[in-house]
Amino acid sequence: MFNRSLISILVLSLAALPVWADDIKDNEFNPISTGVTSLSITPDARGASLGDQGAATDPDVNSQFWNPSKYAFIDSKAGVSLSYTPWLRKIVNDIYLANLSGYVKLGSSDNQAVSASLRYFSLGEIQTTQGAATVGSINPFELSVDVGYSRKLSTKFSMGVALRYIYSDLGFSDMNTGEQTKGASAFAADISGYYTTYPIIGRNECQWTLGFNISNIGSKVSYNGGNDPAFLPTNLKLGTSFTFPLADYHNLTLAVEANKLLVPVKPRLSDYDDTETYNEKLQEWKDKSSIGGIFSSFSDAPGGFKEELREITYSIGAEYTYNRQFFLRGGYYHENKWKGNRQYFGLGAGFSMNVVKLDAAYMIATAQNSPLDQTLRFTLTFDMEGIRNLFGRR
Repeated sequence: MFNRSLISILVLSLAALPVWADDIKDNEFNPISTGVTSLSITPDARGASLGDQGAATDPDVNSQFWNPSKYAFIDSKAGVSLSYTPWLRKIVNDIYLANLSGYVKLGSSDNQAVSASLRYFSLGEIQTTQGAATVGSINPFELSVDVGYSRKLSTKFSMGVALRYIYSDLGFSDMNTGEQTKGASAFAADISGYYTTYPIIGRNECQWTLGFNISNIGSKVSYNGGNDPAFLPTNLKLGTSFTFPLADYHNLTLAVEANKLLVPVKPRLSDYDDTETYNEKLQEWKDKSSIGGIFSSFSDAPGGFKEELREITYSIGAEYTYNRQFFLRGGYYHENKWKGNRQYFGLGAGFSMNVVKLDAAYMIATAQNSPLDQTLRFTLTFDMEGIRNLFGRR
């Protein structure tokens, strides 16, 4: 029978699959392991085409994932967005991520907003066998649902919070014993901030923004009946962007973002001289609280400060906009080869007409034999205020 441990390994590896390079040494390759890794996958086409970033870019309907505080600065009163990503399409054809996001501005002052999103990550269908015979199938999945609130604290600065429920179902029913496994649940929260100002450079009014988001601060998840606890992918995003006009109706935005997982490094047997010491360190890691893990994540890498710097990923991106109707985007994402080696370019375009906007993104991996190469994303966005006005209800 296909056992639960193998299922856990499969899900945890496929959701954020590292890319192996030929020159990687076993003792230096040390990516950070987390549970519910699908929470780290970019859901929308715009963020993906900018190199997987969005903490400090212009607000849009998908800000719930990147930085919920941005909703306080969004122009429209309400919006809904649906995104779809076929995942690891070079390997399998039935793994995908679907994401639904939306927001509503509150009051007449437009200083605050409520938002929500629903993510569903399907691992497709996996056949279970006993000996050479197929005895059934399982459909593992992970999902999360969250609600957020954002508010302007001044004309230039806003903050936001989000509360999230997470469910990871990697289990199945054992047809021989009648045993029914249960999924793992967790709760988490995000804290974010967004600052925007409009400096005058020459004769042009530009826009400069800063943003941060600490996401998935919460409880751990326990797989395999509690024997395999895992930290959520708690993450710190720091970004900045600068927008300046090229000519009438033509704008160009340049953006940079850095990310760091606030998760302690799991001990490895190769880092210790004896098994007893390793088991003690492993038990300490399992017993460590989520908050304790956040603080220790800045200083627990076996390779010291040099390895801590390796844990930071970087994104750079550019977006060209014509009259807020046509968009061209490009970006680059870099992860150190010893920490996963995910390196790729993102390309994308968008078209907005009245109340509907369609965005698409395409990933080109630079790491050799990357399963993330040729990943597509699609996002369809509806301006709900525009739809209401279109039908004459003002």
